[in-house]
Order: sequence, then C-alpha cells, then structure tokens
Amino acid sequence: MINKPLIIAIDGLSGVGKGTLARSLADRLGLPYLDTGILYRVVTRKMLDSGLKPDDADTIKIAENLDEKDWQRSDLRTPKVDRAVSQVAAQIPIRRALLDMQRRFAAKKGAVMDGRDIGTVIFPSAQVKLFITASSRIRAERRWLQYTDNPQDPTREDQIDKIESDLIARDEADSKRAVAPLRPAEDAIILQTDKLSAEAVLEEALTIIKKRLK
Repeated sequence: MINKPLIIAIDGLSGVGKGTLARSLADRLGLPYLDTGILYRVVTRKMLDSGLKPDDADTIKIAENLDEKDWQRSDLRTPKVDRAVSQVAAQIPIRRALLDMQRRFAAKKGAVMDGRDIGTVIFPSAQVKLFITASSRIRAERRWLQYTDNPQDPTREDQIDKIESDLIARDEADSKRAVAPLRPAEDAIILQTDKLSAEAVLEEALTIIKKRLK
C-alpha cells in the first residue's frame, strides 16, 4: 500500500517523447501532469522578449514570478528558445526558484512529471523513475515534425540536420553543467524509443510501473 502521493519521474533527452508519454500516463493513472521543461521555456521566452541575458537579475525575477497561464503560450517550442533554454536552466537562482514550484505541484495529489532532473534532483524519492532516450536523428525528425507546416518541404533534410546539431549541442551542455546535470537516476529504468510507437512506449511504461508498485 502506498502511504504517500504517487510520483512518477520521466526524465530524458529532448525529442524522445517524454511529454507524450507523461501526459498519457497521467491520463491513464488519474494523476496531475507537469512538463517541467515548460517552466524553463517560459523563463527563456520572456527573457528573449525582454532582451535580457540568463544571469541578469530581471531574468531571475521572471522565474520567481511565473504565472500558470504563461505555461499555455504557443511560442515556447521554437528553435530560438531551444538554443537558449540550456543557458537559462544552468542558472542556480533560476533552478532554485523553479524547484519549489515543481515540488509544491506534486506535494498533495502526486503527479507524473517530465523533465531532465526529476528523478535525480526534484523528486529523488519518486516511486517510479523512467529515463527515455532515442538516437539524435530520430529525435531531430520528431522535433522537425513539430515545427513544420509542410511535411513535403524540399529542404526537409537540411532542416533536420540543423535540428540534430542543436539537439546534440544541448545534450552536451545539459550533461556537463555543474548544477543538476542530465543523467539517469541510479534506480531509473531506461527506455530506448527509436523503434517504438507512442502506444508501445506507453504500454511498456505501464508494465514497469505495475512491477515497481507491487
């Protein structure tokens, strides 16, 4: 019997389908869902709009005063935000401000949370920890499909090449940052998703969760 709110940590690289999996799990299990990466993207978007830098005092204030309505913005997943978000996420004061927000979100009812340090920093005591991964090319193709309005674009491969390069650079930055580096928790189960559909990943995750909770 679980005596505390159920928290499921979904960590992993960009473009692996963390959000799709986490939302589906939350729906199936009746838990709240939080994409923690959105918090950093909101800060990044507002920083860029204001002409600020990641370590500016006003950028820190943005993180300290986020409003949930900002999470619904439609301009958070753009190449410009993608390139800058790692620099924002590396700032200790920003991480500290968003850490408390994330923990409060899941404290009462539990949650499925996806991000890059849920199982290692935000909720190291989460009952279930999954680390989702895929090859850089597959991730770039998935991200391109999110961006494009024309799946038949003749410059498709060139665009995917650029996205792949940006993803690799972000992985490098996130893995080597001094604070909360991107890495699997020691007790996380790794899911490689290159050859799996979203439905197959969901079913695999549900099987893992059931085993972990027994």
